[in-house]
Amino acid sequence: MTRPRTDARAPTRLLGLALLLFGAVPARELGAAAEAGAQTLSHETVAASHPAFRYLGRFDGAAADARQVVWQSSTVEVGFEGAHLAFLFSGAEKQAYFRAEVDGVDQVFRVPEGDLVRVAWSGPLGPGPHALRLTKRSEATAGTAWFRGIEIAPGASVRPPVPAAASLHLLFLGDSITAGACNEDGASDQWDDRRTHNALLSYAALTAASLGADLENISVSGMGIAAGYVEFTAADVWDRVRPAKDAPKADLGSFEPDIVFFNFGENDASFTRGRGTPFPGDFVARYEALVSSVRRQFPKAELVVLRGGMGGGATDPRLIAAWSEVVRQVEAADPRAAHYVFGHWTKLHPRVADDRAMAGELSAWLRAQPFVGASPRH
Repeated sequence: MTRPRTDARAPTRLLGLALLLFGAVPARELGAAAEAGAQTLSHETVAASHPAFRYLGRFDGAAADARQVVWQSSTVEVGFEGAHLAFLFSGAEKQAYFRAEVDGVDQVFRVPEGDLVRVAWSGPLGPGPHALRLTKRSEATAGTAWFRGIEIAPGASVRPPVPAAASLHLLFLGDSITAGACNEDGASDQWDDRRTHNALLSYAALTAASLGADLENISVSGMGIAAGYVEFTAADVWDRVRPAKDAPKADLGSFEPDIVFFNFGENDASFTRGRGTPFPGDFVARYEALVSSVRRQFPKAELVVLRGGMGGGATDPRLIAAWSEVVRQVEAADPRAAHYVFGHWTKLHPRVADDRAMAGELSAWLRAQPFVGASPRH
């Protein structure tokens, strides 16, 4: 989690009030209905800065009472009382999809644009104590939103979430494979509707869940080590609050990973292959430099270099040769570095079934490693 910092681009004032009320619907995804000029003065508002909230992941904050939710799998947790719940957002850009889970019931919604929007929980909710887990499904480049807090019943209170945060922390750095892109699509990949891009069912999130670990997922579709479909590389943004070269540096001290995973190369291979150009000659040097940068930041972490999940990482001989040289150099220089190659892969982006297979592989391999299997945390 990144502590609040000054950022002139953040929404620091409300130019108007637009309250969007989501009514109860039978499907998992909430539908929207505008309630122009509606007021909710009888309810309690709990600002995002309240100490009862627990933030898991990397956030950007500019106002004392708001957190910008940028990266996929970023999570807000809190306990609350009462038979009313609504989520308060502002400054939504593009497609920011969230999953809200209360007492084991989950609903999915897209945050509408507006200076201030109110998304009401439409599931069952009794008067007693409840547990909320609000998580961003869509990846960082698909859209962002400012979380401003929640609204609860009059006279109700909030409390820190139970149980406490996990003792094992995982950081995944990767591309669309790790971000969960297209994993709920049908027979073909599509990028217009990010509702079907679900980071919560990515192999990264499923691996963390299997190990009972907290997760940061800093992955961008199209991003490579030396070449790719976006204007930046992994080294440009891995330590920033947003996926942009000019974004502020993140407060990396607020999340100390026990294990850092790297899964890159698919875009370096496909981007150059599609254009008939040579595989990047500086791929090995750039990858090794990225791993070294992460090692300097997290001297106690285990480092795991991954390969596979899609056809390039599994079958492209240029990538396989370059990646193997990366592993040779990294493991020769760092006794706490290891590697893993996925046996399961697909020609398209991994679907949820593929993510489950990959997570099963990786979780089993991790449990066999001394830095996980022999740990008192498991």
